Amino acid sequence: MNAEGEAQARKLGTGLSRDYTIDLLISSPLERALETARPIAQAIGREIQVDEKISEIDVGDWLGQSFEELATRPEWKGFNRQRALSWAPGGETMMEVQNRAWRCVSRYISEEKSEVIAFVTHGDVIRCLLLLVLGISIDHIHRLEVSPGSVTEVVIGERHPVLRRMNYSY
Repeated sequence: MNAEGEAQARKLGTGLSRDYTIDLLISSPLERALETARPIAQAIGREIQVDEKISEIDVGDWLGQSFEELATRPEWKGFNRQRALSWAPGGETMMEVQNRAWRCVSRYISEEKSEVIAFVTHGDVIRCLLLLVLGISIDHIHRLEVSPGSVTEVVIGERHPVLRRMNYSY
């Protein structure tokens, strides 16, 4: 993580510790998520629990290729046009990402006696979950902006989840 990212993660940790009493901190196992989770854990005085179910989408054969390399491929164009009906060769669909991420979130909500749970994950994972909560097709994933180091808050009520804050930066 560069100096700007480190400062952003520390600021995020400070803001979260001021505005929330976080009972549980769950992170994707990918290093870029853990780099963000560590300053949060320090600020809130909690250990990080790693859960692979909130890891980034598996892009299969596209792993390591640049956007410029992918831009000429018809399957890449289709993937970005209709996420609900396409996927990366050898990878997973956005529906699979949404399903595994929601199973993860649901498990912690139902099993833990925690009031506030923070998940440190990736943009497409957050977008997938938000689309599910809002009842919107995955094909509209690009209509949601999720910036690195931003906060999205969903309150899980008795009747239905409520999006309270999205793409908030400290």
